[in-house]
Amino acid sequence: MKIKVLRLLAFFFVFLSFSVIAQKNNLKASEKDSVIVKLKGYPVTPFKDTLFFVYHNVGSFSAKERAEYITNKIKRLYNESFFEKDSIKIIPSDTSMDIVYQNDLVVMSVFDSDAKAENSTVSAIANRNLSKIKSAIVYQNENYSQLPKRIGYTALLVLIIGLVLFLTAKIFNFIKNYVVKNRAKYFKGVHYNSIKILSPEKQLILLLRVFGVIKIITLILIVYLSLPVLFSIFPATKDYTTTLLRWILTPAKSAFMGFVDFLPSLFTIIVIIIIFKYSLKIIKFFFYEIKSENIKINGFYSDWALPTFNVIRLLMYAFMLVIIFPYLPGSDSPIFKGVSVFVGVLFSLGSSNAIANMVAGLVITYMRPFKIGDYIKIGDVSGEVIEKTALVTRIRTPKFEDITIPNATVLSSTSTNYSANTNQSTNGLLIHTTVTIGYDVPWKDIYAALIDAALKTEMTEKEPKPFVLQTSLDDFYVSYQINVYTKEPTKQPRIYSSLHQNIQDSFNAAGIEIMSPHYGALRDGNTTTIPPNYLKEDYESPVFNIKNKG
Repeated sequence: MKIKVLRLLAFFFVFLSFSVIAQKNNLKASEKDSVIVKLKGYPVTPFKDTLFFVYHNVGSFSAKERAEYITNKIKRLYNESFFEKDSIKIIPSDTSMDIVYQNDLVVMSVFDSDAKAENSTVSAIANRNLSKIKSAIVYQNENYSQLPKRIGYTALLVLIIGLVLFLTAKIFNFIKNYVVKNRAKYFKGVHYNSIKILSPEKQLILLLRVFGVIKIITLILIVYLSLPVLFSIFPATKDYTTTLLRWILTPAKSAFMGFVDFLPSLFTIIVIIIIFKYSLKIIKFFFYEIKSENIKINGFYSDWALPTFNVIRLLMYAFMLVIIFPYLPGSDSPIFKGVSVFVGVLFSLGSSNAIANMVAGLVITYMRPFKIGDYIKIGDVSGEVIEKTALVTRIRTPKFEDITIPNATVLSSTSTNYSANTNQSTNGLLIHTTVTIGYDVPWKDIYAALIDAALKTEMTEKEPKPFVLQTSLDDFYVSYQINVYTKEPTKQPRIYSSLHQNIQDSFNAAGIEIMSPHYGALRDGNTTTIPPNYLKEDYESPVFNIKNKG
């Protein structure tokens, strides 16, 4: 009996213990539910009125942040110019049910915690929120639609842009007409020292072309910069605003920052150029003094001054470029180096003849075989030197033919300078011609006739006196060479012509025939070849004589 009583008491205590535990669990659950119910909700109010509340955090987003995010998304849907209510729907995911517009814009997500906060199901909360969002957007569009206003803004902006383009074009045309009308006042041509670079007409044409390009660029920029404003009116195209501005601002910023970074190197380049510029001025002054013979250096001729200065200037410019090259933007770029090598190879392969002529021109300058104005002969070409350049020498023949000879050809050919000894301190150039007279005429008479002819010749020197040389004693005749001095080497053709005329006159006056001695030996009975006006009045033709040998 005692044992049964004890068992009953034990059973009672066990039952009591389970009851107490169950009551505690129920109490905790009720407390937890009361906490959930008491969670603070944050309203979603895209259009002032509250659509629903958000109670729970999701990840790092607080309930307040979620409410603001959803509000902004609903406003974005409202700002869509062509909102389609059927395109917003519920799409289930693994952890939530998402309200999505056009399958890519997630407006909000409903989680289990959201449903528990409102003692409902996820599906019910999602459908309710979807319905409220649709209704609110449709209501706002029907009563407060922004589309007509945006279309009005667009039309107004297009009108303003058109007006700006029209006025800009008018301003450019006015400036163009003004410049053309007053071209005589503003355009004098472009000159550098005595070099005429641009005539006034070409200067005007060039300016008008540049002005036209600036006009087109300005109009394009006005239109381009207006597009972001147009695109910003409609939310659907608002993103293009940033893209268009980025296309201009990004390169402009890169260019500006690149220029700012280049400024120290630019100042260095400017300093280097200034140093070389004034160094060249000092060197140029020194060589011009040598050319003017104000400074004399033994063994250095005055006509070497300018060519030497040009060589030094070229070398200094090359040295300056070598120094400046590392400071140029992009000098370390492989493309820049590749282009430099490519240009160098092309220059080396394509300019071998030019370089040979340049080297030959330099050598000729220091050889001093002739100068401008000299009368020379190179190969078969005779004439006056009218130009000497680094590549060619130009000669003008007595027939006024300008012949261009490469300097390499000049250097490899034999040149004769007829003007080298025609200055005031020398006797001049000896010109000479030869006549052949038979042995039957006394040489003294021939000498006298030739010298008389030389003294009568124009553009020849009377002192030293002309002289005659017997150059050969042939079988039938003697060769007599008359030599006469002249200081007019460029007029040799006229001098020779005059000398030959005077020789004929002098020989005819002296009664000396200029004819083949072969003919003269067999001429018995023929009339002399001397012109009648030089013959004596009693002159008679000789008879033909026949002698008998008996």
